[in-house]
Amino acid sequence: MKRPAVFFDRDGVLNEDDGYAFDPGKIRWVEGAQQAVKAVNDAGYLAFVVTNQSGIARGLYEERHVRNLHDWMSRELAIVGARIDAFEFCPHHPDGLVERYRVLCNCRKPQPGMIRALLERYSVNIDASFMVGDKQSDLAAAQAAGIAAYLFDGSNLHTFIAPLLTDSS
Repeated sequence: MKRPAVFFDRDGVLNEDDGYAFDPGKIRWVEGAQQAVKAVNDAGYLAFVVTNQSGIARGLYEERHVRNLHDWMSRELAIVGARIDAFEFCPHHPDGLVERYRVLCNCRKPQPGMIRALLERYSVNIDASFMVGDKQSDLAAAQAAGIAAYLFDGSNLHTFIAPLLTDSS
């Protein structure tokens, strides 16, 4: 059975965008973010994170740092009974300093590659799914993948997302 999904951008939506976030000790959750993820779970939606991580291409940190941060976020969310079903990140940037990541790819938003990869791996009801992002590139990626998108205003994420959820359980 296909389930609806919420695709979250990470920096600026789930955590405060302090620029090139990779250290769990410096992460600050956006107000209402953990409750928002739990509300998504409770409504029967899959919860995904799709995040550009050009800091990898820029040589500021490595893929393992991003995975460690996502593991930490998962543990923090579990404390409140919430979960992210999958994290996708793009390590590429066309101006990157690290040669193997200096590419034009189809996963870096505004390209839809990360969203499409999740749609291939999971049984998703595209018509009932949506993206929450804080930049136009997030919305463009969602549009290119055929899903609705909402521009997060930086307020309380739970208050923002609750009216967008319909109980699918």
